[in-house]
Amino acid sequence: MKTNWQLFSGLGVFYVILAVIYFYVGGEAVGITGMILAACLAGMVGFYLWFTQKRIGQILPEDRPMGEIADSAGELGFYSPHSWWPLPVAMSAMALGLSLIIGWWLTLIALGALIISIIGFVTEYEKPIPENASH
Repeated sequence: MKTNWQLFSGLGVFYVILAVIYFYVGGEAVGITGMILAACLAGMVGFYLWFTQKRIGQILPEDRPMGEIADSAGELGFYSPHSWWPLPVAMSAMALGLSLIIGWWLTLIALGALIISIIGFVTEYEKPIPENASH
């Protein structure tokens, strides 16, 4: 992860330098803004990766010069095999995008549907705690 945050931080600095050069050459405002936004995006990703590496507190297999691919093997996470929630999330996101063309009234409906479907997607495997459970 050390290489990753250094790469993204370097990209952020590179974009800032390019924006300054582009400004002095006489570039347009849209190009300068785009380069500054690209620098901010690369900087945010670099900061996130740096912060995550500091929180983990150990050297990852990717950062060791003699690290093997098998060193990173293991469980990557839980992926739901039969979830229907991505479908309403995608449909409400599509409706939200189209509602910007159609009208504000549909924007409110689609935004509400998107919020509800995201909550359902995130809390799909949450199990409620029984009221009579002893702690």
